[in-house]
Amino acid sequence: MTKTSTADLQPNADAPPASQRGRLFRIYNHYRVVVSIILVALLFVDPINFDSRFRAMDYYQAGVVSYLAINGFIALVMLAGFQPRSRHITISILMDILLLHVLLFTSTGITNGLANLVIVSVAAGNILTPSRIGTFYAALGAICSLSISTWSVMVFDESADEIVRAGSLGILYFAAAFILQYISRRMLRSEALASSRARSIAELEQINRQIIQRMRTGILVLNRFGHIRLANAAAEELLFGLAGEQADHQSSRGRNLPQPLRLGLEDWLKDPARRTAPFQATPTSPMVQVNFTQLDQERGDQILVFIDDMSKVTQQAQQMKLASLGRLTAGIAHEIRNPLGAISHASQLMGESPNLDDGDRKMLDIIERHSRRVNGIIENVLDLSRRRAANSDLVDISQWLCAFRDEYLQTQDTEHQKPAHIGLRTEENLPQARFDVSQIEQVMVNLCDNGLRYSEQATGERRIELYAGATADGERAFVDVRDFGPGIAPEHRVSVFEPFFTTDKSGTGLGLYLARELCEANQAHLSLVDDNLPGCCFRITFAHHGRMI
Repeated sequence: MTKTSTADLQPNADAPPASQRGRLFRIYNHYRVVVSIILVALLFVDPINFDSRFRAMDYYQAGVVSYLAINGFIALVMLAGFQPRSRHITISILMDILLLHVLLFTSTGITNGLANLVIVSVAAGNILTPSRIGTFYAALGAICSLSISTWSVMVFDESADEIVRAGSLGILYFAAAFILQYISRRMLRSEALASSRARSIAELEQINRQIIQRMRTGILVLNRFGHIRLANAAAEELLFGLAGEQADHQSSRGRNLPQPLRLGLEDWLKDPARRTAPFQATPTSPMVQVNFTQLDQERGDQILVFIDDMSKVTQQAQQMKLASLGRLTAGIAHEIRNPLGAISHASQLMGESPNLDDGDRKMLDIIERHSRRVNGIIENVLDLSRRRAANSDLVDISQWLCAFRDEYLQTQDTEHQKPAHIGLRTEENLPQARFDVSQIEQVMVNLCDNGLRYSEQATGERRIELYAGATADGERAFVDVRDFGPGIAPEHRVSVFEPFFTTDKSGTGLGLYLARELCEANQAHLSLVDDNLPGCCFRITFAHHGRMI
């Protein structure tokens, strides 16, 4: 029993790919059909003289017609969708060499011009199958040519020059085989190297695209007229409020740039050294800073825009500032609280004296109130410096907000305050959110306390409304806390989240700042909504629960 080597079972590494080999063989077969038609047509040109020169005209005619029939049949089969394999190509090349030599033998011998067609067949075989079988094609052609010339000399008393011509043809067969094998192998290896490099470039391009899409810095490519060519996911989210799959599937082309960005682009085109001021694309989006640069220095028709979320930079700066302040406050808290406690205790003792008039009692009330305010400032700053990391949980917004409303109402002191009225509305099928429940509830308590206090000041009724909805992309949830107070003056709206800013004389100015810090720690965003309705509306927009970092 014979053994089959593994080399015979494996495809030839130097052979063209199957699809390319099929296309080349299809072209070669078209060539054979054309040659067959020409040979058949020549039978009708001067048939009398034609017949006198040929050794076996009947067999030659039968061979030419058969050659045309075979090639036509192969062409029809391939037209029907047949994909030839290596063995089909090998059989076809061998058949060509043998049939052409039969035509040579039945015509005028090796001196016939048909011998040149054998060179084409040997060359085609070595291109289609550049391996040892290609050398066999050359050897078969040389043997057949020498056999025909030897038979002609011995039987038909032809000149010995035919043997020399046959030998020359054999040399041409082998030369064509070796040269084309070498060229084919070089071309295939070059093509394989080019394909490998193309795949590497495609993989690098895909990696770069993924990196750019996942960058937290927004990137835009514009032309000089402000038309968007490309945009990554961060730019979509910062400028247009799109995120995740919606940013991937909705093209930015055709979108209008936000007005501040368009004006900044126009100013930069006039003066490239000018720096664009930070802006908000929408009332609920974070503050961003943009930088422009030319992408194509030669043509200058493409502009690269970097969009940085200023809230991150501001947050880091504020954290560093408050961390330093917290360390300072922690260091001197004991020194401050000792005299502060003495002042407060002394004022309480003085308040028990029966000899105080109304003016003195009013002064003592001021001392106690401001002592509590100073103590509250110290506690808030210490809370910022001691803030723990968020422990996120997946939360159903509707159920959580309902439970929070009930628990908050239970904590209200109805004996000393008017009853609180909290309306609640939620949309159906809200997306889930992931956050630290205790930290976000601390934010909600701060917002609700402020809302009830300011509503009572303006209307005499402690009333707020809670609303839970989804963003425009349908992938992120938000919660609104709306009060019915006097609202915030336009000149103060940009400062409400700054530390120590307050319009309430009894406030510390750290409540809203601490609330935004807690939201940022949970990758949520706290903003003041400008909807031209009475009172204030603060919105907490949560991050997508599946894309938090």
